[in-house]
Amino acid sequence: MSPILSVKDLKIAFKSLNCSKEVVHGITYNLYQDEILGFVGESGSGKSVTSLAVMGLLSFTKGVSVEGEILFNNENIINYSQNKLEKIRGRKIAMIFQEPMSALNPSIRCGKQVEEILLHHVNITPKEAQKEVIRLFNAVKIPDAINTFNKYPHEISGGQQQRVMIAMAIACKPKILIADEPTTALDVTVQKEIISLLKTLQKEFKMSVIFISHDLALVSEIADRVLVMYKGNIVEKGTIKSVFKDPEEEYTRALIGTRPTLDGRLKKLPTISDFLSGRIPKLVVSKTDREQKHKKIYSGVPLLEVIDLEKTYYSKASFFGTKTALKAVDKVSFKVYSGETLGLVGESGCGKSTLGKAILQLDKASAGSIKYKGNDITNLTKAALRTLRKEIQIIFQDPYASLNPRLTIGKAIMEPMKVHDLFNSDEERKASAIEILEKVGLEAAHFDRYPHEFSGGQRQRIGIARTIAVHPKLIICDESVSALDVSVQAQVLNLLNDLKDSYGFTYIFISHDLLVVKFMSDQLMVMNKGKIEEIGEADSIYESPKKDYTKELIKAIPKGV
Repeated sequence: MSPILSVKDLKIAFKSLNCSKEVVHGITYNLYQDEILGFVGESGSGKSVTSLAVMGLLSFTKGVSVEGEILFNNENIINYSQNKLEKIRGRKIAMIFQEPMSALNPSIRCGKQVEEILLHHVNITPKEAQKEVIRLFNAVKIPDAINTFNKYPHEISGGQQQRVMIAMAIACKPKILIADEPTTALDVTVQKEIISLLKTLQKEFKMSVIFISHDLALVSEIADRVLVMYKGNIVEKGTIKSVFKDPEEEYTRALIGTRPTLDGRLKKLPTISDFLSGRIPKLVVSKTDREQKHKKIYSGVPLLEVIDLEKTYYSKASFFGTKTALKAVDKVSFKVYSGETLGLVGESGCGKSTLGKAILQLDKASAGSIKYKGNDITNLTKAALRTLRKEIQIIFQDPYASLNPRLTIGKAIMEPMKVHDLFNSDEERKASAIEILEKVGLEAAHFDRYPHEFSGGQRQRIGIARTIAVHPKLIICDESVSALDVSVQAQVLNLLNDLKDSYGFTYIFISHDLLVVKFMSDQLMVMNKGKIEEIGEADSIYESPKKDYTKELIKAIPKGV
């Protein structure tokens, strides 16, 4: 069978005034008709930049060199003019991007954005295009397709935004669909729905799909064959079964082994470097050790107590319209003890992040009370709230967005020290900041660098360093590893546990990734529609969930081959 796409000796380099850095080193692969081909590898391995080259989005980009052959229907599209590429792009080869909120135009209604693609590529009237968009919205299972047509991207959920992107990509029935990390920011149930949807659409439209992800278990659920990329090279290729069951390369074994699992409990997650150096930590936490640890933690008084907490948001249908109420958090009660990690899970919109903001006093609760060290903190004065900020901190999902790009990371870490009057001088603060940088796995030389000079994993370490700079007691980790690839994720999770042991931190760990939450948690709290669905010892819930909702969440976890 001849391939629909054949990439031969593809080299991609980024050029500047002084140098040229090659990031893809002469890779070769084929994509066949009706095939789903998985691309896996860490961030920076060359997966996404390769797909951009196939889309023709690099050929005319200043400072980027693309060499080799990209044969689509036996024609080398590398040599195509911008005009010829535009006739293919979207119509013959389409792409679903990783972040729909960035890829969708916030000022144009969802339906109009998909309609625009049809009007550009297909001989169709605006009325016919609108009908086709609604049909597509129904095909990708967007609820209330007609109303969604007239909504802006910010008015729909992340899962629905991703479905709009999919509708846009399949609008012209392309021959090749490239899905670049299409489920990274989605919770497990929505992720499962998107994977099922892509498989259904691929069969219906007889498309060939390139599915890019850093999650091998996820790729195993959708792909026929898989290519493993490492530092700009394809290091392994084969069927899903051969690569997952009997990988030839140590790097592939590392990608599989760095993810937390449902079976057993490791004290430390192995990283890519552990596998490549042959030093794989295998220390398992026994049930007895865990029981003794919990007996010690829960014999004390609670550090935090949340009692019948509610948070209601109000909106108006029109200028003169009546208010509509949405209870984001509905009579939630629980306790957190010193030295504990409470895992908090649930689908998008269940209220977990709203609950975190209420505890931090960033968004005042509508009813109920929050006690910290026995004191009610729901109605504090500004001075008392400032003191509380030192005690309760947050690690954000996106450290780049939470760091000031104009401040060096050293100044960013010293800033909260100054606010809370820690240390007597800037010299002492600097010494403490450097000590913290080294503690989180960075170097003293990084003190004077800016956030944009660091990778995603390093920036997350900077975010952690800034959080622990004021020596808090309670840290809320809100999706703090969800944007990281599996290897960096393992490093950051190990770091969080090491810091917890060193400083005696207490965590509320919020995530949509149930495997990560299992690895981190002492107790698990499952939220659904603003309420607590289930709460208890984490391992017990994973082994024997009582509620159907929890069972569905655990069932949706990608299991691999």
